[in-house]
Amino acid sequence: MGTDVVFALFQTSWSGAVARGLCMPEDRLAAALPGHPRVRRALVANPPRSAAAHWLRPARTPFPGPALHEPLRLRRADPAYPGAARRDAEAYERSLRRAARRLGLERPAIITTHPVLAGFGDFGWAGPVTYYAWDDWTASEPHRRWWPVYEQAFARLRARGRAVCAVSDTVRDRIAPTGPVAVLPNGIDPEEWREPASAPAWFSGRPGPRMLYVGSLDRRVDVDQVRQLAADYPSGSITLVGELLEPAHYEPLTALPNVEVHPRVPRRELTGLVAAADVCLIPHVQSPMTEAMSPLKLYEYLAGGRPVAAVALPGITGVSPRVALVRPGADLAPAVQEALAFGPADETERLRFIAENAWPRRFDGIVALALDGAPLAGARTAAG
Repeated sequence: MGTDVVFALFQTSWSGAVARGLCMPEDRLAAALPGHPRVRRALVANPPRSAAAHWLRPARTPFPGPALHEPLRLRRADPAYPGAARRDAEAYERSLRRAARRLGLERPAIITTHPVLAGFGDFGWAGPVTYYAWDDWTASEPHRRWWPVYEQAFARLRARGRAVCAVSDTVRDRIAPTGPVAVLPNGIDPEEWREPASAPAWFSGRPGPRMLYVGSLDRRVDVDQVRQLAADYPSGSITLVGELLEPAHYEPLTALPNVEVHPRVPRRELTGLVAAADVCLIPHVQSPMTEAMSPLKLYEYLAGGRPVAAVALPGITGVSPRVALVRPGADLAPAVQEALAFGPADETERLRFIAENAWPRRFDGIVALALDGAPLAGARTAAG
């Protein structure tokens, strides 16, 4: 028959998830849960939003499953003080309980990416609670004012012995859960990557070797490392594709003739970019944030069959032998040279990687942890 499930989003609403191409882990999990074979009925909940913002927004994207809950409140921003955050989480939980009752859910299992709800929510009316930690919000600079709230929420989560599914060992260790735990890195959508698109002309015409980085363009990228790589490969090209969040940080690259900063592209076009690159790059600085990451781009690069030159950070090492590594801050050129020698993966290897790292397999692990209190065989636990 399956189990009823409530899934509460944190970073975005369902409409926001659709607008960004369902590319983030919580987006994909929200889309997958209503049809999962072990889920009888699923209620997906947006994070609380102010009533004013709710009514002023343009038309919202319909949810494909049977139920989407949109909780409202007076305040716009999440409270940044633990006491107020606890009260906000309690109000959010009460709205979830009412929505679950309306839908007729029976002691639903709770899965949430919302750290405050995971810690401060009581959920005596529901089944087990699982926190899906797909990022380390205590290392995210845009969330700095909420760090004390998250730390107290995690302390409550530990006291309650709640389950945690972490995207990396580092995230697991920072939360230090006392209940059931599994480590499941990011994954890939097989339907997106089995047959990548053709590369757009603006990229295929770039001089080779074509070196590509895709992702948010903020301070995680080591601009000095990119600048040195551009000097090491003056006849090649480096293309950085993504939303430019901190333009000043990338100012040193604007005068380089073989470096291009390009806006974010649609998901389909992204597959074509990756498949046409000679080498894909992860030139990240070493920081608490990058040490906690399971870089989604790494899995997508490898799903496109591309060799990768990257900085040796915890979520990158050990994923594939087709990743050439250098220490943080070092010249990336030796890794690029090694990656070029690897060449593209053959189709058998590429498709095998896609199958082994598909999102449905990851979600099976999350659901098993949430419903059974234990990870699937092969998933790493707190003992490693």
